[in-house]
Amino acid sequence: MAWGGELRCGVAGCLLVAVEHEKSAVVLYEIKDRKARLLDRQSVAYHPDGVIWLADDLAVAAVEASYSLDVFRMVQGRLQLIHQIPIGISARDVVLAQASEGRYRLLATPYAGKEVVWVDYAPEHPEKTNVRRAVWCEAPWHPVRVQRAPGVPQGGVAAACLDEKRVVFAPEKGLQDAAQALFTVPAETRVIPRQARPSPSGRWFYVALETGGRNLRFHMDRGELQWVDAALPVGTVSVLPLADDLVVWGADSRLYLQRLGSGGDVLDTRWLPVDGFATGLQLVDADQDGVQDLVVYNSAALPGKMGVEIIYGPLWERALPHLQQKESGK
Repeated sequence: MAWGGELRCGVAGCLLVAVEHEKSAVVLYEIKDRKARLLDRQSVAYHPDGVIWLADDLAVAAVEASYSLDVFRMVQGRLQLIHQIPIGISARDVVLAQASEGRYRLLATPYAGKEVVWVDYAPEHPEKTNVRRAVWCEAPWHPVRVQRAPGVPQGGVAAACLDEKRVVFAPEKGLQDAAQALFTVPAETRVIPRQARPSPSGRWFYVALETGGRNLRFHMDRGELQWVDAALPVGTVSVLPLADDLVVWGADSRLYLQRLGSGGDVLDTRWLPVDGFATGLQLVDADQDGVQDLVVYNSAALPGKMGVEIIYGPLWERALPHLQQKESGK
């Protein structure tokens, strides 16, 4: 159950770090020639929920039971725990908000609750680590950096509120203040905004709705909301725009790609089967061939199935016009 992870291609090649949620471990894989080789597995406290790279040799994991961010340095293909930063919440996500000259500003958001935690951290000076809290919304899952927002050209960090019908935003110049509402989902019935992600240009902000037969997108210049008809009635749990008008939605055992018109109307839909509950999506050139690939982090998968999958691009051309059994070549 890979609740989170990140594939990074750097000086040491392409390395995947991921968390095994139920096994309480952080794992490290080398991805080379479209094959994965396990390099290391390190135990952590109960239920790690997410992990990201800070640098080519530095990763940080959010761990529920220890109320901490666990920092690992990679040395000769092994993960070494170098610092455990107490944050006082059971974090669902950790994201890198800013990085400069060996200093990192991290944001940890809760599995449940309204308080988020900002951490200023420098590996060479851990004694100077600074931890601050801010109030956002109930369960602000999967925060993400955005290039801009209406009236805020410098951007900031935004997140969908799992237990509220809104998306919140912290501007770049006030990251550590209370978050403000970016928009409210206009629905009479209960909807669950599960994940939100910006398009590559930053113009559109797409939101996966876990309930109902629609998703939505928000124009980051005009402040306009558009409904997008879902291809499944059960809702979606993840989203990744490939372009302003091309988006991938994640659901249980399948992904679907949609091409959209200017009004959010669906022009075409294609499908990609996956092994589990596609909670996390990442776009990266995993085989270094100049074509972007899709990494899928399955937070739940059946026995014998893959917790992490790489679907090699080109993605639209590879996707199927109709949902079929999973093809080979992952």
